[in-house]
Amino acid sequence: MQLMRYKIRYSRISHIFISHLHGDHYFGLIGLLNSFGLLNRQQDLQVYGPAGLQEIIALQLQAASTRLPFLLHFHTIQKAGQLAETEDMVVSCFPTDHRIECYGFLFQEKNLPRKFNDKRSKPRTYAYCADTRYDERIIEVIKEVDLLYHEATYLEDQVERATLRYHSTSTQAAQIARKANVGKLLLGHFSSQYESIAAFEKEAQQVFPATENALQGVTYLV
Repeated sequence: MQLMRYKIRYSRISHIFISHLHGDHYFGLIGLLNSFGLLNRQQDLQVYGPAGLQEIIALQLQAASTRLPFLLHFHTIQKAGQLAETEDMVVSCFPTDHRIECYGFLFQEKNLPRKFNDKRSKPRTYAYCADTRYDERIIEVIKEVDLLYHEATYLEDQVERATLRYHSTSTQAAQIARKANVGKLLLGHFSSQYESIAAFEKEAQQVFPATENALQGVTYLV
């Protein structure tokens, strides 16, 4: 529904990366695959995720007697390292400190030959830090990326709760961004207990000024 709302062409999606098997991170996948099928998608689709994802999707397709009109390629993530490479990008993964097996993803543009009017001086990098407690081990992996997404489920006054539930606070996300010397920080995965998310951005900016709340439908330029 959101892809249609923001006019994102389904045909542009060639790779899907699932960080872990908590429902809010993958329950929508089967619906998306079925939508692709109903639209008679023909091109192959690459799906990357932890062990168990392929079996879950296969069971859902089997239970509904669904045959997709495109080839679905599953890649089970087993350890940190490079996952995929396209003409212009390399995607790698790294473990995060969550309650179950969970991975973050690093997207690195290749240093392609410059095209006419191309003003980019260097390839861009983006790191997605999935659900995680405060964990300085990721700093070396995400060091100096242009854009960092880091979860901030709670505000700092609930830091003990965040730790117990394997999540981070806005201040902790900002500390990771500062120590990794990233270009910009995006906060997300806010707990539903908060009626407003404005305080997350404000709190994090006290530690790392180049912080914004991640909002659906917004394009962030670096």
